[in-house]
Amino acid sequence: MNKYLAPLWQYRGFIVASVVREFQLKHRSSILGSVWSILNPLSMIVIYTVIFSQIMKAKLPGVESIYGYSVYLCAGIIFWGLFAEMMARFQTLFLDNGNILKKLNFPRLTLPIIIILSSLLNVSIILGIFFIFLLFTGQFPTSSILAVMPVLLVQLIFTVGLGMSLSILNVFFRDIGQFFTIIVQFWFWLTPIVYPIKILPDAIQKILLTWNPIAPLMSAYQTIFVYATMPKWDSLLIPLLAGLLLCIFGLSLYLKHSADIVDEL
Repeated sequence: MNKYLAPLWQYRGFIVASVVREFQLKHRSSILGSVWSILNPLSMIVIYTVIFSQIMKAKLPGVESIYGYSVYLCAGIIFWGLFAEMMARFQTLFLDNGNILKKLNFPRLTLPIIIILSSLLNVSIILGIFFIFLLFTGQFPTSSILAVMPVLLVQLIFTVGLGMSLSILNVFFRDIGQFFTIIVQFWFWLTPIVYPIKILPDAIQKILLTWNPIAPLMSAYQTIFVYATMPKWDSLLIPLLAGLLLCIFGLSLYLKHSADIVDEL
């Protein structure tokens, strides 16, 4: 394991520089620059709050606050957005970097790390705005906010495992990437993000929480931010185990086909 980790540490400067360059390029041609990183999530939060809290007067069962549903929506969409962004980048990871892989000799595992750090940088900005909104509306959770980190870690393990597996398979079977893009659209609506899972029949709830690894993760975030309580930790065992198995599968695919990937590109 050390022979893979040591080169990554040696290339830490390359990793950090790549993350910074991606962030800068994202806003290089715009007048407001990185201010858009603040305006976009801020507009999302304002729209959800105005429409669902003020206009539609939407409320969650058992939640008295008028902001409960907008917090519920934002919590789910923010972390689903992290998952969707990472998956979109992972599935074309090697295809997008084909020229670099052919011309330069560097640890290939730096590429997924760049995706992870870049995505975390983006979501941290959004979360910062979200936290300000929670403080302003008096909805900021107390000690339960600490539970976000272990839930996020489980989500990253699952996302990286699935993403790496798809990125390698997509090199050899290009239809996989196109097919998965369609799956993600259905996956979103099969996950309790815009609707509370409690409104579904018990049998459907059990199916979603058992066979949809993202569902317990989104429910955990919503429990933390909406109800200000700790999530049910045992519900995270399925996404954690699925993520670990996918990481093992993805790593084995990489070790077996790392040389073939460059030839295929």
